[in-house]
Amino acid sequence: MDTALFTEMNWLAILVASVAYFALGAVWYSALFGKRWVTYHNINIEDPEMKKGVAGIMILSFVLMAVAVICLSYLISRLGLTEAISGVKIGLLSGAGFAATGISIGYLYTKKPFGVHLIDGLYHVAGHVIAAIILCVWR
Repeated sequence: MDTALFTEMNWLAILVASVAYFALGAVWYSALFGKRWVTYHNINIEDPEMKKGVAGIMILSFVLMAVAVICLSYLISRLGLTEAISGVKIGLLSGAGFAATGISIGYLYTKKPFGVHLIDGLYHVAGHVIAAIILCVWR
């Protein structure tokens, strides 16, 4: 692997794409699908135990999204993608092909309802698309 590429990456674009991916989650899991997501996962939001460690979960979640965006940035750079439509395509490919399928494989074994596969999987597809567009056009 050519590690010199990491020094040439646009780290500001990576940060902005990571923040956009994370911010999408705030809208996705509150205004759009929050109630249904809580129901599918059988979460009691009134339980004080559920509120413990939320800050750490959010920080680690952001770090993991940033790792995904760094990998996406590397892929975009290696492929020489520079247009928004290329971002849409590679975002759909990576989001559906890696993120959503990985989540659904785990959910199959834990017998989660199909609706939660869609909510969580499509969140990551949308997040990958948004991040990839940012990474492709911000050169």
